[in-house]
Amino acid sequence: MSELAGTTTDTPTTKAPRRAWLMLIMATLGFAVNFWAWALLSPLGPLWRDNNALGDITEGDVALLVAVPVIVGSLGRILVGAWTDRYGGRVMFPLVSAATIVPVLVIGFWAQSSLIALLITGIFLGIGGTAFAVGVPFVNSWFPPAQRGLAIGIFGAGMGGTAISAFTTVPLYNQSESLPFLVTAIALAIYAVAAWLVMRDAPGRTIPTTSLVARVVANSKLSITWMLAFLYAVAFGGYVAFSVYLPSYLKVAYELDPGDASNRMAGFVIVAVIGRPLGGWLADKLGAIEVLSGCFLVVAIGATIASTTPILEHLGTFAFLGMAAALGAGSGATFALIAKVTEPARVGGVTGIVGAAGGLGGFLPPLLMGYIYGRTESYALGLLLLAITAIVALILTITLVRKKQAEPATA
Repeated sequence: MSELAGTTTDTPTTKAPRRAWLMLIMATLGFAVNFWAWALLSPLGPLWRDNNALGDITEGDVALLVAVPVIVGSLGRILVGAWTDRYGGRVMFPLVSAATIVPVLVIGFWAQSSLIALLITGIFLGIGGTAFAVGVPFVNSWFPPAQRGLAIGIFGAGMGGTAISAFTTVPLYNQSESLPFLVTAIALAIYAVAAWLVMRDAPGRTIPTTSLVARVVANSKLSITWMLAFLYAVAFGGYVAFSVYLPSYLKVAYELDPGDASNRMAGFVIVAVIGRPLGGWLADKLGAIEVLSGCFLVVAIGATIASTTPILEHLGTFAFLGMAAALGAGSGATFALIAKVTEPARVGGVTGIVGAAGGLGGFLPPLLMGYIYGRTESYALGLLLLAITAIVALILTITLVRKKQAEPATA
């Protein structure tokens, strides 16, 4: 079966129906609310370390704490994406949102007593991160090929839920240790009900008939899947890594207080969120290969500058915000490319694998940064490794990925 959507029976419609935009809004809200829950531990990690609320924990412990939901949410996307191909977003969005409520409330009212309890509950908090694999195939099915880059880019802006967490978690926590978790659980519950009442799957949606295992295996055999998985691991993985670890990094490297560090991380997230739909739109207009190439070049330059720990108020801020824009745009462009080179019935499954790679790309850097700092008392090597990885992604984009896009192969 061909890897490229051009060989499938995509509708010739060039303009999405009006209802598609309502579905896009609902999907984006669902992504944002679930990502808000997914990122709850990140702003609190440095705070718990400083006030000894969890005992004597290290920087490595904090890195592990914020990374656990990331890896679970990432691997879970493989299954959730395949299930979305089968059952549709109308079922999966309320289901994922409702399931995420449980670990949020457990953390809020019980698990803050120890690091072990938080790590165990953080495993289930990762469910919120799988919402991404629900939204991409859902949105993709509502929009024609000419608008999918923009639509999926707009949906991807829901990753701004991490900014909501950054802005609200610490202030709410200072009022009551359970308050940020209670507020998030209420938001998830409201969304789950609204999604069930409002959302509908696209008419004529292609429903796969093969088994889950067969679909996962088939999607994993597509060479384009693994190429895009690597690119997304760099683009979105870089974003996730910064969004969960930046508060700790800024506190250690620049001696900022937790509130200031969280606010600056939120600024990073906002720029990346704006960049994501822009990247999808530019991919529709200019081509995904060109957009991705420029994004990885900017990341390589920004990471190299940041590795020198420049003055934060000037060059440092410029480097981090430049990387934020590039990582966001690169994430949007990657999924614009997926929508163009993947058959509609397989978008969820491919999205699950690629999305898992992106989340895993966000899991490893915080652990690596914590390890490197523990050995060298500097983050320079970690940031230089990011620059090198971005250069590798750039080379892959302009060679093998470009060739695969121009010369579709069969699985």
